[in-house]
Amino acid sequence: MEIRVLKYFLAVAREENITKAAESLHITQPTLSRQLMQLEEELNAQLFIRGKNRITLTQEGMLLRRRAEEIVDLSDKTEREFLQREDFIAGEIYIGAGETFAMHWVAKMIKEFNNDYPQIQYHLFSGQADDIKERIDKGLIDLGVLTEPVDIEKYDFARINHKEKWGVIAPINSAIAKKDYVTPQDLIKEPLLIPHRSIVQHEIANWFGEDHENLNIIATHNLIYNAAIWVAEGMGYAFTIDKLFYGSKDIPVRFVPLYPALETGTVIVWKKHQIFTPAMSRLIEKIRQTFHA
Repeated sequence: MEIRVLKYFLAVAREENITKAAESLHITQPTLSRQLMQLEEELNAQLFIRGKNRITLTQEGMLLRRRAEEIVDLSDKTEREFLQREDFIAGEIYIGAGETFAMHWVAKMIKEFNNDYPQIQYHLFSGQADDIKERIDKGLIDLGVLTEPVDIEKYDFARINHKEKWGVIAPINSAIAKKDYVTPQDLIKEPLLIPHRSIVQHEIANWFGEDHENLNIIATHNLIYNAAIWVAEGMGYAFTIDKLFYGSKDIPVRFVPLYPALETGTVIVWKKHQIFTPAMSRLIEKIRQTFHA
């Protein structure tokens, strides 16, 4: 498969129309149609359902769209990396991060780095640790900011000297919201929203101890904002780390810390044994200096 043909395919998937896609690509409609037919023959799969006024993707087409987006993104990123010169530090750095207050320390470090190298542009991706690690492995992200617990055996890393405190977000008028802290006994029969990551669920189960098998888990979440809305609407209590969501007039909730305390750290990770661009190499030096890796 050629990158050019994958870009043609993505244009058709986006426009849902051969004529519009051909216009956006500045090629003729017969040329585009021929390229798509050859792609289907190459993959031995039907990628499109061709209607009178609209083209839609088959299941195979949707799979190719996900893979093509990753391949094209990686190709474009690689081309930009080779355009960077050693004597002029510029280019792009891709950073993935989970929800963590430690991002404040990362941002301060990046601000100092940006003062020295103002020509560098940054791209931020927010998601779960597993999503970020997958993107690092595929070369789509250069650097990850991950909340522990997380398996970092295959990465180089620096640990940020900051501990995140776990707690629950509770409806502002609930009895739990009026407490200074919340215990396992307070939550054992309550409806709970817990993080989606299995390794974090294990940590929460350990905090509950022997009672963890009796928990009333009604939902999992990966980012706290939407979970906070569910909490405000009376769906239950959501586990999260402190200082990520303070509540608002529209989402009246309060964070209550756990007791016994449950704390976790944050690490910055990047690939081992990797040849980096000049920009990324300088940033790794800055990370090591700042966080004493």
